[in-house]
Formats: sequence, structure tokens, C-alpha cells
Amino acid sequence: MAKLKDRRREKISVATEIDRLEERRARCKDNLERAEFKSRKDKLSDDDKHDLEDEMTIINERVLKLDKELETLRGENRRNMLLSVALLVVSALFYYVFFHNEEDS
Repeated sequence: MAKLKDRRREKISVATEIDRLEERRARCKDNLERAEFKSRKDKLSDDDKHDLEDEMTIINERVLKLDKELETLRGENRRNMLLSVALLVVSALFYYVFFHNEEDS
């Protein structure tokens, strides 16, 4: 199962993966806000409070994990962008050297 997910993710662009993770992070944040509001608004029993705190802890851990993944993907995206710019500069340099100088001769 894990290999299948890895294969599917290999076909997805970094930008698409970043968007997907940002959406998941936003949903987690919404769930966390909802749970915090519920804990303040409702009078809960001790068991319910404990369950809600456990849920909030799990959601916070997910948000931190998603933040780390996003940081990694954004770094990879920057690296890919720099590589693209470098290739563009090299291509422009070759064009100038080989084609522009031929016209001057």
C-alpha cells in the first residue's frame, strides 16, 4: 500500500502536493478551532474534556507534521525553480554565443 502511494505521489507535481497539504492543514486548523470553541462554550464532563484534549493534541501533532512536510516541499520547489532559471540562463547564453555571433560575422 505504501509503495502504491509513493508511486502516485511521484506523478504529482511539487506545487500540487503543496496545495494538497495546505488544504489538509487548513482543515486541521478548522477542526482545532472548532474543538477549542467547543471546550470553552460547552460544559463538559471530565471524560469529555479529556477526550477533547486528546483530540486537540492529535490535531496539533498533525498540523506540526504537515508544517514540516510543507517546509520540505517548499525547499524542493525553490530548488526546482532555481534549476529552471539556471537552465534558462544557460540556454540564453548558448543562443547568444552560437546564433547571435554568427549574425555579426
